Amino acid sequence: MPASSDTPQPLVDALDFDHRMIPAHGQMGVDYEQRVDFTRLREYRLGRAMQALEATECGAFLLFDFYNIRYTTQTWIGGALGDKMSRYALLARDGKPHLWDFGSAAKHHRLFAPWLHEGHSHAGMLGLRGAIHPEVGLMKEAVTTIKGLLHDAGLDGMPIGVDIVEPAFLFEMQRQGIQVVDIQQDMLGARSIKNVDEIMLLSQAAAMVDGVYQDITDALKPGIRENEIVALAAKKLYELGSDQVEAINAVSGERCNPHPHNFTDRLIRPGDQAFFDIIHSYNGYRTCYYRTFSVGSSTPAQHDAYTKAREWMDAAIEKVGDGVGTDEVATLWPKATDIGIANEMEGFGLQFGHGLGLGLHERPIISRLNSLSHPVEIQAGMVFALETYCPAADGISAARIEEEVVITKTGAQVLTKFPAQELFVANPY
Repeated sequence: MPASSDTPQPLVDALDFDHRMIPAHGQMGVDYEQRVDFTRLREYRLGRAMQALEATECGAFLLFDFYNIRYTTQTWIGGALGDKMSRYALLARDGKPHLWDFGSAAKHHRLFAPWLHEGHSHAGMLGLRGAIHPEVGLMKEAVTTIKGLLHDAGLDGMPIGVDIVEPAFLFEMQRQGIQVVDIQQDMLGARSIKNVDEIMLLSQAAAMVDGVYQDITDALKPGIRENEIVALAAKKLYELGSDQVEAINAVSGERCNPHPHNFTDRLIRPGDQAFFDIIHSYNGYRTCYYRTFSVGSSTPAQHDAYTKAREWMDAAIEKVGDGVGTDEVATLWPKATDIGIANEMEGFGLQFGHGLGLGLHERPIISRLNSLSHPVEIQAGMVFALETYCPAADGISAARIEEEVVITKTGAQVLTKFPAQELFVANPY
């Protein structure tokens, strides 16, 4: 019987995703709903990075991975500059990161990123992956500056953790007597557990792709080319507020088998099977979201392949959960040889899971290549994509499905909502 009106009802926090559906809010800040709190997000990410640092013997982390830089400094500039190994950040044990950025971006951060402490936003240049020769001395000067900051902080003699680095910079650190250790695993561990704000941003990013797939199915007719679908999707994403369209795979017809992981100018033809992967970010948080369609009509072979791919997907979603090993998920998927591929290295990425966040491939990575021998425990707060692939008996077609899931203490929630339980025939004749 329904509870009487005077019976106290349990209160469930609007952001308690263990008991409520994960929202995909609009992009506005409002006063009438709990939405993404960017101050809370910044504090959480820096706090996680500091926990990772404090668990090591390092005096500081020196970060070149531009996702780690964003995670710790809460700053970002365009990908064209972000991956040139000239932006870097130093996170020491005082929890006040120093950031070296591209030219005038440093002044911009001093004006608009007040969470960076005074005097901690610097212009920096190391050579743009060797375009400026190391003999110019930019790297030597940078290492000397970093060494001075460490000395002032009382961190002399302690190892310095580095995530990724150019060989010339590593050699210069060693020449100046700095002991360097690898801390990429520590940073990936920090980034693997998402807070409510990260999860809402991932949900919003997926919701944007939901809309893109509606446009793709409307346009998916004979005569349109793969690259035109890519253009359509990129335009829609930027109109919806994407900050980076990292990649879009568009694969059709005979190109489906084997999977080439790219797009061309191939013309879509009647009866083709076609699949797409949309990889973009919203406020830095990424999607990896495949869907497969048949164009106008479909064949029994296409349906059979899709049914198998869906079964493998559903088995994985049912299995994933807090405390489950990644090996338990990987064993649910077929061996590479079961689908006509020589070995697990050549089949990597087809039956596959990977963490999502600021980076496209975070923890956990789930596959037969690595998970059976080195399983990782899945934890509440992880967000990852699950991918399955099944070639069709016709030797040409193939089905590709991908779902993004959030692990809560009460089970997995799926963020990717465009219909995928059955093969979707676009614009049937």
